[in-house]
Amino acid sequence: MNQAWLQCLLISALLCFCRCFPIEYNTEGGPVEGKLNVHLVPHTHDDVGWLKTVDQYYTGSNSSIQVAAVQYILDSFIDALQIDPNRKFIYVEVAFFKRWWREQSKEKREIVRKLVDSGQLEFINGGWCMHDEASTYYVDMIDQTTLGHRFIKKEFGMVPRIGWQIDPFGHSAVQAYLLSAEVGFDALFFARADYQDIAKRREDRTMEMIWRASKSLGSTAQVFTGILSHHYDPPPEFRYDIKTTETTIQDDPFLYDYNVEERVDLFVQLAEEQAKQFRTNHIMWTMGEDFAYENANTWFKQMDKLIHYVNKDGRVNVFYSTPTIYTLQKHAANESWPLKTDDFFPYADCEHCYWTGYFTSRPALKGYVRKLSGLLQAARQLEFIVGRNKGITNTDSLEEAMAVLQHHDGVSGTEKQHVANDYALRLSRASIEAEDVMKSALVCLMSGKLNCADNSSSMLRTRLKPHEGHSLQEIGSSSTSKYEAGRLVLEQCPLLNISYCPKTESKMEAGTNLAIVIYNPLGWTRNEVIKLPVSSSAFEILDSNGSKIQAQFVPIDPTLRKVHDYYATAFQEASVQDGALFNLYFEVAVPSLGYVVYFMKATKTEASWTIAMKPQDFNGDIILDSTRIQMVFSNSTGLLKQIRNYEDEVSIPMQQSFCWYNGSDGNTGEKRIQASGAYVFRPNSSSCFHLGNTSEQAIQSVMQGDIVTEIYQQFSPWVSQVVRLYKNADDVEIDFLVGPIPIDDNLGKEIVARFMTNISSSKEFYTDSNGRDFLKRIRNYRKEWDLDIHEEIAGNYYPVNLGMYLKDNETDFSLLVDRSLGGSSIFDGELELMLHRRLLHDDGRGVGEALNESICLNGTNSCEGLTVQGKIYLNVGPVRKASEWRRTKGLKVALPLQISFATLEEKETNLINIPQYSALPPGYELPPNIAIITLQELEDKLTLLRLAHLYEIGEDDKFSTPARVDLQNLFPGRKIEEVVELNLSGVQKKSEMTSLDWRIEGEENDMHEAPKRNKIMNDEYLVELAPMEIRTFQLEFDD
Repeated sequence: MNQAWLQCLLISALLCFCRCFPIEYNTEGGPVEGKLNVHLVPHTHDDVGWLKTVDQYYTGSNSSIQVAAVQYILDSFIDALQIDPNRKFIYVEVAFFKRWWREQSKEKREIVRKLVDSGQLEFINGGWCMHDEASTYYVDMIDQTTLGHRFIKKEFGMVPRIGWQIDPFGHSAVQAYLLSAEVGFDALFFARADYQDIAKRREDRTMEMIWRASKSLGSTAQVFTGILSHHYDPPPEFRYDIKTTETTIQDDPFLYDYNVEERVDLFVQLAEEQAKQFRTNHIMWTMGEDFAYENANTWFKQMDKLIHYVNKDGRVNVFYSTPTIYTLQKHAANESWPLKTDDFFPYADCEHCYWTGYFTSRPALKGYVRKLSGLLQAARQLEFIVGRNKGITNTDSLEEAMAVLQHHDGVSGTEKQHVANDYALRLSRASIEAEDVMKSALVCLMSGKLNCADNSSSMLRTRLKPHEGHSLQEIGSSSTSKYEAGRLVLEQCPLLNISYCPKTESKMEAGTNLAIVIYNPLGWTRNEVIKLPVSSSAFEILDSNGSKIQAQFVPIDPTLRKVHDYYATAFQEASVQDGALFNLYFEVAVPSLGYVVYFMKATKTEASWTIAMKPQDFNGDIILDSTRIQMVFSNSTGLLKQIRNYEDEVSIPMQQSFCWYNGSDGNTGEKRIQASGAYVFRPNSSSCFHLGNTSEQAIQSVMQGDIVTEIYQQFSPWVSQVVRLYKNADDVEIDFLVGPIPIDDNLGKEIVARFMTNISSSKEFYTDSNGRDFLKRIRNYRKEWDLDIHEEIAGNYYPVNLGMYLKDNETDFSLLVDRSLGGSSIFDGELELMLHRRLLHDDGRGVGEALNESICLNGTNSCEGLTVQGKIYLNVGPVRKASEWRRTKGLKVALPLQISFATLEEKETNLINIPQYSALPPGYELPPNIAIITLQELEDKLTLLRLAHLYEIGEDDKFSTPARVDLQNLFPGRKIEEVVELNLSGVQKKSEMTSLDWRIEGEENDMHEAPKRNKIMNDEYLVELAPMEIRTFQLEFDD
């Protein structure tokens, strides 16, 4: 009796001791040799817009859609890191972090800087967002990465070392070699790869590899790459978000459900299972998910326990880590790694689930992003030429808006409709400011007034030359507006793509001229034809010397006129004019990195316009001719039959048609499986339903003139196109018009343009990687595994940003696009592009609504499906010359001429003192294989310059060679004080960059040297670029 009482007393005392002295969890630790090391990486994935807008995600509003508030996530994990110095966290999206940073006190900022310095908080990836890799253009990817990296460098003095593309839906070659290796990343990690690919890699222990994605840069631009084991979440049994339903660690013996041993056993079991699929004794667990850590304590408290008890158990070693620490341990293991040389497209997560629909989803938004990409680059150049404005008007707003749109649920088209609307609004508002920068700079340059800019540079003083006796002027202090420079006010027409421009369509009063200012952002002179809508042909065009030049007036197609009227009303709330409407064509010559002014002058009599001809007006086939190209159309069907290249004596039969795939609603026999939606392309069958009737005439009219010849084709009431052949062009321009896509038959539709030739392509075709390299695609084939394909259409679609082509031994057929789309070659000798999608079902990938875009007139109930207008460019020629056309034309499409307008009274023509200008020395142009992709004055008066070689190694006999540029020729009249070469994102000296050497299976004894770039010495500014190389420079001028 007494003994039992004593035992009870002793137990009570021990329990009281436990209660009175809580457990202190030992979270210290690091890698242990000889044990399986589990790296716990706390993180949150914060979409910069998806189900909610970017601002709603930051503030937490609109929680009826999703409970997510990034500001509180940042508050919470910053506080949690201060509790224990062993805790770590990684953060990615600078667009959110900068918002939060602006709100913090000096004391809180100092705390965060100490967390960064100690390694507890690490910025990973570091871009403004986590960009998409299918629908993005490489220049925009670089820009958004640079924007984020510059903020991190400025505020924390550090440079991100790891790529963290965990959520994009497929991964590009450009991401690997350009946006990882050339940025300076030691490794790249992502979560999504094809389900068959991952299964094979788990079996072969090749989930981690060396990705050498550029055949031009080779091993000098490779990167260690890892596919995460559990998506980007922890194993489901170890999710610790406040909303989790999973079991947590209960280590209080006074409470029921004590489970420490059970949780430790499960952790060890899952870790050992994962280790069997990876090489070395190091594995990573990503401890986070979408918008996690709003209450960081729920995560860290459980991880503290996990580390304490698992290490106490001793079978495996676990600790707080980061991808940087993990990568260094992988490198130290001296393991040999498999080699990857292509990309990770297309991506599927099940048999019928190919994520290839988003390559085209929201094509109007994709087109808008690409258009504003060109505007941003041109505005930056002009901002540099005249000097960055010290006030609030600059290109920063468009830079940030464009950066947000690169998000993998932005330009991808996979966001909710209200978010897409918000994205478009942000772009629109920001573009107005960038247009003001451009117009102000052009007014400054044309006026010839040296101090019209806030930061007038000697470049203005030395490059501006007066015209016809006018003298350079200084603006007096009484000047009211630097922007207007007198009464010279420029305007732009953002809806020129639908031939709407109030400035050119308005009636001109007698005695007035319309100045047409055309800016060329390329380093080469351009001779191109421009097209402007006018309401009369009573005009003539004068060049900058006042000489009349040839012009052609072509009546606008009635179908396009309807779109013109509807969308002008919808977007501009304009009252469109009744009566005639013409497209006015004339050829312009615009100097490199400069502008030229043409004048449209009203005349008393109308000029003759091109008369529409009908197919019956032709005897036999209908032939379109230029000096270089001939197109033959059938007189009976109105369809294309043949294209001939006169210059190179190449002729191939070619047919073009439109068809539509019926987007699956998910009903496939007995059960509902997978619908076609914003992400997933899944046609109900392999049949593409033909649009148009072969017994009906597709050609509505033919317009033949001295500058341009056009054929108007109607394939259905909602699909039409204009085929355009300019007099001296070596390509064909197609303006397609698709929509409103009818859905009254309850069938979702995915619209395709097909081009059929007799080229023996042997299942092979080529698509670009983010507008940079071209990759070979082979139908129904994957290099890494034996493909078991269940969707032969969707499973062969690839992203197309610049273009695609197919070829045989002699002949090449290439096409280029003006926005990112999806494309394929379903049959030999054929190329197809998906132009538009309108679907009725959600595809079950999270967005929660059908991709069913519509447009409504303000203040009315008049709504209809969205109509999309875009361009395709075609070229047929010998294989040996095709790449020159693709590269040159592709750059012109990406960086189009920028056109502005000003109405002048005849007595005001002296406001334009400098009607023609180039920022380059007279007679100098960049080499034809080199382009300026960035010319930007930074806030600290430094200048950021990027030069890009346009060709791959072996792509062209003449241009796939090193090229040299004398930097001083780019900045005549300005003394270069210092030139520093930087990494791609412009935040680290190239000379200070380091990289890890990795052993590769089969190449263990090979040594790979970096390319020998010539150093930049003072007073020696000649730089050389190798094929596919991009070089980034920071310049300081002595002005």
